[in-house]
Amino acid sequence: MSATTNWDVIIVGGGIVGAATLYKLQTRHPALRILLLEKEKALADHQTGNNSGVIHSGIYYKPGSYKAKNCVDGRRELVAFAKEHGVKHDICGKLIVAATEDELPRLEKIYNTGVANGIEGMRRVTAAEVKEIEPYCQGVAGVHVGCTGIIDFRGATNTMARVALMARVALGVNSASKVALMEEFLGVEQREGHSIVRTNKGTYQARWVIFCAGLQSDRLARQDGATVPEQIVGFRGDYYDLTEQGKHKVKHLIYPVPDPRFPFLGVHFTRMTDGSIECGPNAVFTFKREGYGKTDFDLKDSWDALTYGGTWKLFMRNMSYGINEYRRAFSKKLFLRTLQRLIPTLTMEDIQPGRAGVRAMLLGTDGNMVDDFRIERRGSHIHVLNAPSPAATAALAIGGHIATMAEEQMGVGR
Repeated sequence: MSATTNWDVIIVGGGIVGAATLYKLQTRHPALRILLLEKEKALADHQTGNNSGVIHSGIYYKPGSYKAKNCVDGRRELVAFAKEHGVKHDICGKLIVAATEDELPRLEKIYNTGVANGIEGMRRVTAAEVKEIEPYCQGVAGVHVGCTGIIDFRGATNTMARVALMARVALGVNSASKVALMEEFLGVEQREGHSIVRTNKGTYQARWVIFCAGLQSDRLARQDGATVPEQIVGFRGDYYDLTEQGKHKVKHLIYPVPDPRFPFLGVHFTRMTDGSIECGPNAVFTFKREGYGKTDFDLKDSWDALTYGGTWKLFMRNMSYGINEYRRAFSKKLFLRTLQRLIPTLTMEDIQPGRAGVRAMLLGTDGNMVDDFRIERRGSHIHVLNAPSPAATAALAIGGHIATMAEEQMGVGR
């Protein structure tokens, strides 16, 4: 264990929100000495690097919510950042398609939400226009969202960190800020005027600490002495890939009209930045917060989730949905049937098993998902307690909000 090292700010968590916070703070205040701690061997190794890679428009989110504002602002900033720094991306647009007539009122509501949120490049499309845009897609109507796209979120995260570190180097100082990989946070103690942070590799002193811990955010907040009645519950999303013979059936991004009874957008088609086409994800309860295999299990994670009353209220409220999702997770045939609602000509030979991701959902004691972003201060510490999708798209806006919060409420940079 090394001797205590002094820093101005320590950021715990190297996903895109942590990297965006580093970028915002360091570029605003190049003189700050900032340490970013990441327990994995690379940045963006959990939610950020295992999501669908979509730059979300902001069309789904309640007008006036943090999600809506930060997604719209963050998207525009993310695209500008990607252009400036050469991050691989493509603003290819997407279709939200109503498969049946009974979905049309929900589709219209989504369109109106987009108007209220100031989404540019939207237009209603007819069934014939759906076919013009995506010849193999079948639907009765749709909404085309031109400002939506795809991006390499791992690349964006690493670029944010690199640009941030160069901001301090440009000052010509000897002591640079740092990204520390494979360094796991173990504990923190707030003292008068500073905090002591312990990791598996050392002990550090910092004036301010910012937690961007994703799947572990509730645990780290409680470890810091914060009262968090809700709990993070993980949901794994499995993907299939279109095979070489099936790839020509999807040109851009195709989404169903989401069912408002459930907190997910539904299985969709995404053209990735490497040219592959992903289909998914489903949404199943995971017995391991950072488990990406169908049978992954962790005793502590399972115990925490299954002894929490909110989990069972969620299960009971969505029993049939949950059972169907689990059946689909283990059945290629059932997964294909869901995909065929939008692309009827897909066959078993057109899809092959792909990767998986895990979503961190903050679940209330009443069994309801905490829908909006939540960021709270505790003394000289800030905790990002809830940052579900579209947090990756909104990361630069979230990072800017955290930086402003740190400046105004804690005096960071003064």
